[in-house]
Amino acid sequence: MNFRLWNLSARDNLNLYVFMGVLIIVGAIFGALLVNALTLEQQQELADEIGVYMTTVKDSQNFSHAATFWDSFWFYGKWLFLIWLLGLSVIGLPFVLALDFLKGVLIGFAVALLAQQLAWKGVFFFLVATAPQNALVIPALMIASVSAARFAYFVVRERLFRRKGQLLPPFLAHTAVTLVMLVMLCLASLYEAYLSPLLLERITPSVASAEISSLSSKF
Repeated sequence: MNFRLWNLSARDNLNLYVFMGVLIIVGAIFGALLVNALTLEQQQELADEIGVYMTTVKDSQNFSHAATFWDSFWFYGKWLFLIWLLGLSVIGLPFVLALDFLKGVLIGFAVALLAQQLAWKGVFFFLVATAPQNALVIPALMIASVSAARFAYFVVRERLFRRKGQLLPPFLAHTAVTLVMLVMLCLASLYEAYLSPLLLERITPSVASAEISSLSSKF
Protein backbone atom coordinates (compact mmCIF):
# COMPACT_ATOMS: atom_id res chain seq x y z
CA MET A 1 0.00 0.00 0.00
CA ASN A 2 1.16 3.51 -0.75
CA PHE A 3 1.16 5.28 2.61
CA ARG A 4 0.38 8.57 0.92
CA LEU A 5 -3.17 7.21 1.09
CA TRP A 6 -2.97 7.83 4.82
CA ASN A 7 -2.06 11.49 4.55
CA LEU A 8 -4.28 13.04 7.22
CA SER A 9 -3.24 16.64 6.63
CA ALA A 10 -5.98 19.25 6.68
CA ARG A 11 -5.09 20.39 3.17
CA ASP A 12 -5.59 16.98 1.60
CA ASN A 13 -8.63 16.06 3.69
CA LEU A 14 -10.24 19.47 4.00
CA ASN A 15 -13.75 18.22 3.17
CA LEU A 16 -13.61 15.56 5.86
CA TYR A 17 -12.32 17.93 8.52
CA VAL A 18 -14.90 20.56 7.64
CA PHE A 19 -17.64 17.95 7.80
CA MET A 20 -16.45 16.70 11.21
CA GLY A 21 -16.14 20.27 12.45
CA VAL A 22 -19.65 21.14 11.32
CA LEU A 23 -20.97 18.07 13.11
CA ILE A 24 -19.34 19.18 16.36
CA ILE A 25 -20.58 22.76 15.99
CA VAL A 26 -24.14 21.65 15.23
CA GLY A 27 -23.93 19.29 18.19
CA ALA A 28 -22.77 22.15 20.42
CA ILE A 29 -25.73 24.28 19.33
CA PHE A 30 -28.09 21.39 19.98
CA GLY A 31 -26.53 20.81 23.41
CA ALA A 32 -26.95 24.48 24.32
CA LEU A 33 -30.62 24.30 23.38
CA LEU A 34 -31.07 21.23 25.56
CA VAL A 35 -30.37 23.28 28.67
CA ASN A 36 -33.59 25.22 28.13
CA ALA A 37 -35.50 21.93 28.03
CA LEU A 38 -34.44 20.95 31.55
CA THR A 39 -36.99 20.97 34.34
CA LEU A 40 -36.37 22.97 37.51
CA GLU A 41 -35.60 19.76 39.38
CA GLN A 42 -33.01 18.74 36.81
CA GLN A 43 -31.44 22.20 36.88
CA GLN A 44 -31.28 21.99 40.67
CA GLU A 45 -29.55 18.61 40.56
CA LEU A 46 -26.98 19.83 38.04
CA ALA A 47 -26.41 23.01 40.06
CA ASP A 48 -25.74 20.87 43.12
CA GLU A 49 -23.24 18.78 41.14
CA ILE A 50 -21.41 21.94 40.03
CA GLY A 51 -21.30 23.17 43.62
CA VAL A 52 -19.92 19.84 44.87
CA TYR A 53 -17.22 19.81 42.18
CA MET A 54 -16.07 23.35 42.91
CA THR A 55 -16.05 22.66 46.65
CA THR A 56 -13.92 19.56 46.03
CA VAL A 57 -11.51 21.49 43.86
CA LYS A 58 -11.24 24.25 46.45
CA ASP A 59 -10.42 21.72 49.17
CA SER A 60 -7.31 20.17 47.62
CA GLN A 61 -6.97 17.68 50.48
CA ASN A 62 -10.14 15.91 49.36
CA PHE A 63 -9.31 16.08 45.64
CA SER A 64 -7.64 13.00 44.17
CA HIS A 65 -5.57 14.01 41.17
CA ALA A 66 -4.64 10.43 40.31
CA ALA A 67 -8.25 9.23 40.42
CA THR A 68 -9.35 12.17 38.27
CA PHE A 69 -6.62 11.41 35.74
CA TRP A 70 -7.55 7.75 35.39
CA ASP A 71 -11.27 8.50 35.21
CA SER A 72 -10.68 11.07 32.50
CA PHE A 73 -8.17 8.94 30.59
CA TRP A 74 -10.44 5.89 30.76
CA PHE A 75 -13.38 7.94 29.46
CA TYR A 76 -11.42 9.41 26.55
CA GLY A 77 -9.77 6.06 25.85
CA LYS A 78 -13.10 4.29 25.50
CA TRP A 79 -14.33 7.03 23.19
CA LEU A 80 -11.22 6.70 21.02
CA PHE A 81 -11.44 2.90 21.05
CA LEU A 82 -15.01 3.09 19.77
CA ILE A 83 -13.92 5.31 16.88
CA TRP A 84 -11.09 2.91 16.03
CA LEU A 85 -13.34 -0.15 16.22
CA LEU A 86 -16.23 1.39 14.28
CA GLY A 87 -13.82 2.43 11.55
CA LEU A 88 -12.58 -1.13 11.26
CA SER A 89 -16.12 -2.43 10.94
CA VAL A 90 -16.76 -0.07 7.97
CA ILE A 91 -20.53 -0.25 8.51
CA GLY A 92 -20.01 1.47 11.86
CA LEU A 93 -18.76 4.68 10.25
CA PRO A 94 -22.12 6.49 10.76
CA PHE A 95 -21.71 5.85 14.48
CA VAL A 96 -18.31 7.57 14.34
CA LEU A 97 -20.09 10.64 13.03
CA ALA A 98 -22.67 10.25 15.81
CA LEU A 99 -19.87 10.25 18.40
CA ASP A 100 -18.47 13.48 16.97
CA PHE A 101 -21.94 15.02 17.13
CA LEU A 102 -22.33 13.81 20.72
CA LYS A 103 -19.02 15.40 21.68
CA GLY A 104 -20.35 18.72 20.42
CA VAL A 105 -23.57 18.20 22.37
CA LEU A 106 -21.64 17.66 25.61
CA ILE A 107 -19.54 20.78 25.10
CA GLY A 108 -22.50 22.96 24.17
CA PHE A 109 -24.54 21.66 27.08
CA ALA A 110 -21.73 22.31 29.56
CA VAL A 111 -21.11 25.88 28.35
CA ALA A 112 -24.80 26.77 28.30
CA LEU A 113 -25.42 25.27 31.73
CA LEU A 114 -22.51 27.09 33.33
CA ALA A 115 -23.50 30.34 31.65
CA GLN A 116 -27.07 29.90 32.87
CA GLN A 117 -26.05 29.20 36.46
CA LEU A 118 -23.02 31.47 36.86
CA ALA A 119 -23.37 34.05 34.08
CA TRP A 120 -20.00 35.31 32.81
CA LYS A 121 -18.17 33.52 35.63
CA GLY A 122 -19.54 30.25 34.29
CA VAL A 123 -18.03 30.95 30.89
CA PHE A 124 -14.73 31.83 32.54
CA PHE A 125 -14.96 28.64 34.58
CA PHE A 126 -15.39 26.64 31.38
CA LEU A 127 -12.46 28.35 29.69
CA VAL A 128 -10.15 27.56 32.59
CA ALA A 129 -11.47 24.12 33.51
CA THR A 130 -12.23 22.42 30.20
CA ALA A 131 -11.29 24.53 27.18
CA PRO A 132 -7.53 23.71 27.24
CA GLN A 133 -8.00 19.94 27.33
CA ASN A 134 -10.73 20.15 24.71
CA ALA A 135 -8.20 21.94 22.52
CA LEU A 136 -6.40 18.58 22.52
CA VAL A 137 -9.38 16.24 22.75
CA ILE A 138 -11.40 17.64 19.85
CA PRO A 139 -8.54 17.59 17.29
CA ALA A 140 -7.54 14.11 18.49
CA LEU A 141 -11.05 12.76 18.01
CA MET A 142 -11.40 14.51 14.67
CA ILE A 143 -8.12 13.08 13.35
CA ALA A 144 -9.09 9.61 14.59
CA SER A 145 -12.48 9.99 12.90
CA VAL A 146 -10.88 11.03 9.62
CA SER A 147 -8.55 8.04 9.86
CA ALA A 148 -11.56 5.77 10.46
CA ALA A 149 -13.29 7.25 7.43
CA ARG A 150 -10.17 6.75 5.29
CA PHE A 151 -9.89 3.12 6.40
CA ALA A 152 -13.56 2.44 5.64
CA TYR A 153 -13.17 4.11 2.24
CA PHE A 154 -10.12 2.00 1.46
CA VAL A 155 -11.90 -1.23 2.36
CA VAL A 156 -14.96 -0.39 0.26
CA ARG A 157 -12.99 0.83 -2.75
CA GLU A 158 -10.03 -1.53 -2.81
CA ARG A 159 -11.33 -4.70 -1.21
CA LEU A 160 -15.02 -4.79 -2.14
CA PHE A 161 -15.05 -3.21 -5.58
CA ARG A 162 -11.55 -3.64 -6.99
CA ARG A 163 -10.80 -6.77 -4.96
CA LYS A 164 -7.14 -5.94 -4.62
CA GLY A 165 -4.79 -4.30 -2.17
CA GLN A 166 -3.53 -5.53 1.17
CA LEU A 167 -5.60 -4.92 4.27
CA LEU A 168 -2.75 -5.08 6.80
CA PRO A 169 -0.95 -1.81 5.88
CA PRO A 170 -4.06 0.41 6.23
CA PHE A 171 -4.99 -1.44 9.41
CA LEU A 172 -1.57 -0.71 10.88
CA ALA A 173 -1.72 2.90 9.72
CA HIS A 174 -5.18 3.41 11.24
CA THR A 175 -4.06 1.77 14.49
CA ALA A 176 -0.88 3.89 14.60
CA VAL A 177 -2.92 7.07 14.20
CA THR A 178 -5.21 5.94 17.02
CA LEU A 179 -2.25 5.32 19.34
CA VAL A 180 -0.81 8.75 18.63
CA MET A 181 -4.19 10.30 19.39
CA LEU A 182 -4.25 8.30 22.62
CA VAL A 183 -1.08 10.12 23.67
CA MET A 184 -2.82 13.45 23.00
CA LEU A 185 -5.76 12.34 25.14
CA CYS A 186 -3.34 11.34 27.89
CA LEU A 187 -1.94 14.87 27.87
CA ALA A 188 -5.47 16.26 28.05
CA SER A 189 -6.23 14.01 31.02
CA LEU A 190 -3.06 15.18 32.78
CA TYR A 191 -4.11 18.78 32.37
CA GLU A 192 -7.62 18.02 33.61
CA ALA A 193 -6.33 16.20 36.69
CA TYR A 194 -3.35 18.30 37.75
CA LEU A 195 -3.32 21.76 36.16
CA SER A 196 -7.00 22.57 35.84
CA PRO A 197 -7.80 22.22 39.58
CA LEU A 198 -4.74 24.31 40.45
CA LEU A 199 -5.81 27.10 38.12
CA LEU A 200 -9.39 26.98 39.36
CA GLU A 201 -8.20 27.20 42.95
CA ARG A 202 -5.94 30.18 42.33
CA ILE A 203 -7.53 32.10 39.49
CA THR A 204 -11.24 31.73 40.19
CA PRO A 205 -11.67 31.74 43.97
CA SER A 206 -14.94 33.63 43.66
CA VAL A 207 -16.35 30.98 41.36
CA ALA A 208 -15.24 28.21 43.69
CA SER A 209 -16.69 29.80 46.83
CA ALA A 210 -19.16 32.68 46.72
CA GLU A 211 -21.00 31.45 43.67
CA ILE A 212 -21.80 28.09 45.27
CA SER A 213 -24.37 29.74 47.52
CA SER A 214 -25.86 31.69 44.60
CA LEU A 215 -26.47 28.45 42.72
CA SER A 216 -28.90 27.23 45.35
CA SER A 217 -30.54 30.62 45.82
CA LYS A 218 -31.76 30.62 42.23
CA PHE A 219 -34.25 27.84 42.90
